[in-house]
Amino acid sequence: MYNFSYTPYDLEELDVKKIDEVLVALRRVIRATDLHSKHLAKTTGLTAPQILLLQTIRTLGNVTIGEIANSMNLSQATVTTIIDRLEKRSLVYRERSTKDKRKVHAHLSEQGIEVLKDAPTPLQDSFAKQFSDLEDWEQTMIIASLQRVAQMMNAQHIDASPVLDVGLLDRHHPAIEKPTN
Repeated sequence: MYNFSYTPYDLEELDVKKIDEVLVALRRVIRATDLHSKHLAKTTGLTAPQILLLQTIRTLGNVTIGEIANSMNLSQATVTTIIDRLEKRSLVYRERSTKDKRKVHAHLSEQGIEVLKDAPTPLQDSFAKQFSDLEDWEQTMIIASLQRVAQMMNAQHIDASPVLDVGLLDRHHPAIEKPTN
């Protein structure tokens, strides 16, 4: 375990141990997220946000890009970029509304439906299940603690969505995306 220099503060050994425990716990969360992302990529060729977007379309049915964005707490631009990548892989297709030509609906293709049948559960699904089993006071304590940690890391203003994944949500993974020839 690394012991960083905490100067100019004169920290007691107990404080250093507590700080190290927090940093190790944060590193474990980051590492678990990274490992799960790699597992998803290896087993499905998709990122966690891509799988979640496919699941959102399956759950909501006939859905617009804006409705997907609202449901996933992502910007429409991010959702559009993810759908572009999924469309190139023939997992989704878009269709203009017959009632309102300004609206575009996203649909799962047969291939997209098949991919979801075999896809592992996203990390946030198992987290959400376990979190919901906690008492209200425990949930509140965790939320407050993590919000404080984000503030201590000057990260409270960073735009983030409730998707456990590392990196950009609409990133390109050459290793897992099929080449577009």
